[in-house]
Amino acid sequence: MTQIPKRSIEIDFLRGLALIAIAVDHIPSSVLSHAMLHTFAFCDSAEVFVFVSGYVSAASYLAIAARRGEQAANRRFWRRSREIYAAYLFTAALMLLSGALAVLLHVDSPLVGESGWARFLAHPFPMLANVALFRDQPYLAGVLPMYVLLILAVPVVMPVVRRSPDLALLASFGIWLGACWLALALPNATPDGWPFNPFAWQVMFVLGMLCRAHPVSPAFQVSPMGRAITVVALVLFVAFAFIRLHVEVEPPPGYEKQNLASLRIVSFGVIAWLAAQAVRMGWVAWIAQRLPGIVTAGQQGLVCFVGGAVVSNVVDTLLRATHTSAFLPARIGGDALAVGALLALASIARRWKTTRLRVALT
Repeated sequence: MTQIPKRSIEIDFLRGLALIAIAVDHIPSSVLSHAMLHTFAFCDSAEVFVFVSGYVSAASYLAIAARRGEQAANRRFWRRSREIYAAYLFTAALMLLSGALAVLLHVDSPLVGESGWARFLAHPFPMLANVALFRDQPYLAGVLPMYVLLILAVPVVMPVVRRSPDLALLASFGIWLGACWLALALPNATPDGWPFNPFAWQVMFVLGMLCRAHPVSPAFQVSPMGRAITVVALVLFVAFAFIRLHVEVEPPPGYEKQNLASLRIVSFGVIAWLAAQAVRMGWVAWIAQRLPGIVTAGQQGLVCFVGGAVVSNVVDTLLRATHTSAFLPARIGGDALAVGALLALASIARRWKTTRLRVALT
């Protein structure tokens, strides 16, 4: 009998943490943001979220294929890509409304320009067409077009990942090497290109798929080679943290994130290996069981991503409108409001989905 993969509380917890980090990282005056991954490493929550999404996608594909066959799994991911596209359009609309709100409140915020509100006022119908075609991606909606393409690719990539992992890995890094040139073929109406080059970021997604389909065994992790890797990872983690905290005073160029620079991949690999050791020793599960709200947020990934984008904009706008963005208690309150709103949204989304399922079964 084919064993159906089970959902991992550790993965849901890490995904929930990444979603919370994404939300607070986009609040410029956030206090909590200073404790997030980008402060200590050359990667951030984006790498974690894309990697975990690849892991979850592989787990979902394997589960559906085990129950109903590969064709059913393929159809599910084609439908999922349509759902993400709809979420992208919804998020883009919310970003435009956020820019309009900032203008209405006379808030001096970068959000006004980044949201695309000025471009929309100047050329509303051409911009709407460009948004629909991925040619113009408003602030914080820009990661979703990449996800549409990645999810569409799962039915093609997953058989290779399952049967020829070495080929999948080599092909993925080969595409990454040519990502800057391949990006020229993407539809684009802005000078900066897509915020996340899908030809580069697919590496993170494919690595997540490979780790789910071909996990590193606990026996290897505790072997002499595994322990040596752990020591190297610890040394690199400390070195990267020291550089980020005491040497590097300017943030790396946005190009490095847009095209997923090699340093970001190495830095993430260090974090991922150490996180795997924490999972193996049961630390992550122990924490996750005591913070079920974060686990729920991870289970409601798409809803919480869209909600987090809105929450971060609303909190930033409120702090700027009330002129309290430099006031420490207000900044802490903004973080608490953002995290609380995200956890509440996840709980509401879970209850709504559970109710719909019960109705469908009756």
